[in-house]
Amino acid sequence: MSNSGGSAACVYAALILHADNVEITADKLTTLINASGAEVEPIWPTIFAKALVGKDLEGFLFSVGSAAAAPAAGGAAAAGGAAEEKKEEKVEEAEESDDDMGFGLFD
Repeated sequence: MSNSGGSAACVYAALILHADNVEITADKLTTLINASGAEVEPIWPTIFAKALVGKDLEGFLFSVGSAAAAPAAGGAAAAGGAAEEKKEEKVEEAEESDDDMGFGLFD
């Protein structure tokens, strides 16, 4: 299985454990992944378990969800006009701040 498939299986297993308020460990990730029938290189559950130790997954999930919703809301607000202009100004300000630092996202 490819690396992206291994990481996706680990993400889903970690979300299941978190939803059940169970500590996320490599062994528990491996157990869930094996039960699903997915094949993952043994290193992936270990990497994910170590990366998630002490992290606030609720906060992370909500921050990712709000960031992903922003572009969708921008497309829906296109008819509104004013809301879209404000979002574009914020994006432009962020781009300018990168220029001020001497580098950009893709430099």
